[in-house]
Amino acid sequence: MINEKSILNNYFDSLFPIEKKIVEKITETFTNFELSKNTILLDKNTISTKTYFLEKGYMRSYILNEENEEVTTNIYSAPCFVNDFLSFFKQQPSREVYQTLTNCSFWETSLENVQSNFHNITEFREFSRLLFVINYYNLNDRLIEMASQKAETRYINLLKQKPHIFQNIPLKIIASYLGITDSSLSRIRKEISKM
Repeated sequence: MINEKSILNNYFDSLFPIEKKIVEKITETFTNFELSKNTILLDKNTISTKTYFLEKGYMRSYILNEENEEVTTNIYSAPCFVNDFLSFFKQQPSREVYQTLTNCSFWETSLENVQSNFHNITEFREFSRLLFVINYYNLNDRLIEMASQKAETRYINLLKQKPHIFQNIPLKIIASYLGITDSSLSRIRKEISKM
């Protein structure tokens, strides 16, 4: 029988080589749950008390701008950790909304469990450090792309790096993530299809 936490456990090992028994010790407190499409996992102005591993599905985080329009700040595709880490570790209200875009399956654990692992398991500390570096790199890379690249370039890069999201996520949300309107995205897609 396949270990029910195999995807979660393999994710730890994929980022940082950790012995199987240590990974199992890290993940023993994680519990499984599911959310249906368009459900809020973490709402704005709430404090994150759990950290979440997205085992299956797609999610996004978004904010509301001054015109009360939704602006997608990130798109998550399984497998990955999803959370407002600032809210989680500093226990302060989140400034974003985290919403499922498809039916999703998760594993969750509490801040207390994360802190216990961090203080007692050296490999978990190293994994966490690496995860923060990866998240920082991705955030910084996106910031530079948004400031330096044309919308067409951002679209082509996203299509190359994550083609699967175009089959699973509404184009309106992808347009918002790229920082453009729906009509601009439609125009870009038409122009590229003619090339």
